Amino acid sequence: MFAKKILKASIAAAVFSSSVAYAEVEVTGKITHESASFHGNGTLIGNNNSITSYSQSLSNAYAVSNATHDENLKSATSARIYVDGPLDELKDGATFHIELQAFSDSSTVDGLDGNEAYSQRDALREAYVDTDYDDWLIRAGKQQAVWGTADGIKLLDAINPTDYTELVQNSPEDSRIPVWMINADRATEDGGNFQVIISQPKANFIPGMSNNSSTVARVHTNGDKGAPFIMKGVDTITGRVNGFLNIAPDIGATAQTFNAGFGSLATFNASTVGEFMNGEVPGFAAACGNDATACSAAILSHFASASSTTTNVIKYDDIDNTKTDYSANGANANEGGTNPGSAFAYMTDATFATFNSFSGAKSRYVVDHDTDTPNINLRYKNTTDDGLNYSFNFMHHYDTNPYVYVQWEDATTGAKLTQTTSSAVTGDGNNTNYNADQTGRKYRTVTLPSAYGYQSGSGNTLSVNPATLAFHEELNKINSIGGSFDTTVDSQEFGPVVIRGEVLYNQDEMMPVIDRNKLAHGDLPGDLTMQKSETFTYVLGEDITVDTNMLVSGQFIQMINLDYVDRKTDHEGAACGSKVNCGVYSADMAAMHLSNGLQKAEEMKEFYSLYLSKPFGESGQHRWNNIYMFEENDGNWNRFDVEYTIDDNTQLTAEVNSYWGDANTQFGQMKESSNVQVGVKYSF
Repeated sequence: MFAKKILKASIAAAVFSSSVAYAEVEVTGKITHESASFHGNGTLIGNNNSITSYSQSLSNAYAVSNATHDENLKSATSARIYVDGPLDELKDGATFHIELQAFSDSSTVDGLDGNEAYSQRDALREAYVDTDYDDWLIRAGKQQAVWGTADGIKLLDAINPTDYTELVQNSPEDSRIPVWMINADRATEDGGNFQVIISQPKANFIPGMSNNSSTVARVHTNGDKGAPFIMKGVDTITGRVNGFLNIAPDIGATAQTFNAGFGSLATFNASTVGEFMNGEVPGFAAACGNDATACSAAILSHFASASSTTTNVIKYDDIDNTKTDYSANGANANEGGTNPGSAFAYMTDATFATFNSFSGAKSRYVVDHDTDTPNINLRYKNTTDDGLNYSFNFMHHYDTNPYVYVQWEDATTGAKLTQTTSSAVTGDGNNTNYNADQTGRKYRTVTLPSAYGYQSGSGNTLSVNPATLAFHEELNKINSIGGSFDTTVDSQEFGPVVIRGEVLYNQDEMMPVIDRNKLAHGDLPGDLTMQKSETFTYVLGEDITVDTNMLVSGQFIQMINLDYVDRKTDHEGAACGSKVNCGVYSADMAAMHLSNGLQKAEEMKEFYSLYLSKPFGESGQHRWNNIYMFEENDGNWNRFDVEYTIDDNTQLTAEVNSYWGDANTQFGQMKESSNVQVGVKYSF
């Protein structure tokens, strides 16, 4: 871990050496209690309290996957102890700083209710030594390094990962996760400053993902069910109801139940799920009393008696009308089409041969944050003769946002399984598995090796080693180049006006791409891939002071995907026309979900923010703040907070966080997480 163990040992030896002058050590602290309640008793993303085990997740049930949440968001108490003192034994003028934290939250979900390493609840928040060497000022140990200053977004402020347990409600200081690093800077001959930071790579703490842990016990089974700020994009991966991690075993169980009730599906290899759901598979009609339209209902009746875990994996009522044209692959409801009503409705062109090959399939979540080299971060900053402050920043680092890729594996060995995809075949009306009106329909078969899934012949038995759909969470190393500037301009109307900006270019950032055509044919690893992309983000802001002492700060933020994907053709090569969420496209990482057709991302996404802050009271000892952010496509977040100082040691706090707008935006999806918080802080 580059120098982490050495740093820990040296700090501990220095701090606890018997020669330290303990009389000069200063111990201070702060006790904080915060209670928060939701505005109403609504629903939270991914919070289905009726599901008791992940094998019972209902892949068609996004409409009921959001169960009523408890009234309380949190009842959290933290105690922080700060220890500061000299380390002259190490070097004249050297000092040390340690920050310890005890944390308990009686109202949140299991796993988020106590201390956890590399989160905002870390027991050892900071532990570092300040010293100098030659012309360098050095801070070595566990710490925070702050480069960016934008409101509501962390752009250049990317050295430390962020805890998103409370989305962006927490202050940057509290949500920033300290990591081990060597932070050195020196003055340059031209009056500037050069800074070098060698830091420990760690991931952002994101509800529903592994969160830097070497174990996946908490995330694997329930996706942090009940956490107040699970994003739809995360719920699509690990969610108890909508997560493909939990849908995959149900697909395998459903395929197995088909075989158990009706024998091998090999006879119907060329038929598709969509045809079956519409009663268009003649071979099944006989099993249903030659009533093709009642066929699906009969099989669902069999499911109900044979296996409670698969009763609702396929739900006939959730498919539109019979003989629905699925070639559009589920147009977005906002464009006049309809969203598929279940996971299977996204897989309408999957043949029974495909379905058959992953009978009995399982899933697993694998965390592999292989970060064997440290992050290297460089910054040069200076000021021009005209008073323009600027910086140039470079980071060769692991992206703090983890990504997930999917592959089929052998359940015993973990070896990757290679899929076989047939060429498109066209039904000619003479195929016994097609009705005459299906002439010209194309299909592809995506199958696993013959040793997996349902084995034809010899009694038609299920493989003793069914395939496993493995979800691998990793961190990707990227290059980031950016900079910042700020300057003050005197204006006649507003007085001094600060104009500022930040810009960041990322190379090889992993971005999600959805292939609805592969998903339609049952290619689960191919339907969602993470592809290396170049991204460009910038912030422009302006700060003024009005009404004597009220700060008014406005920002424009634009995020650009330079490798945006939007190939709007379906699996037959036909153009999607005006339909959205069709073909192959860059997905909205925060909002894509089964409930919105796996939503497409914007090529250029814009945010606007307005921040107000004003002291009040006879001596200005109190303060209120308000930040409002508007997200393109009508996502909204507003936080109003008040800090009321009782005395030098005691402060009362209150805040209201409101989310509203389009439910498929980053902020709008959190409508039911709107909350009111009150707190008290006592320092000693």
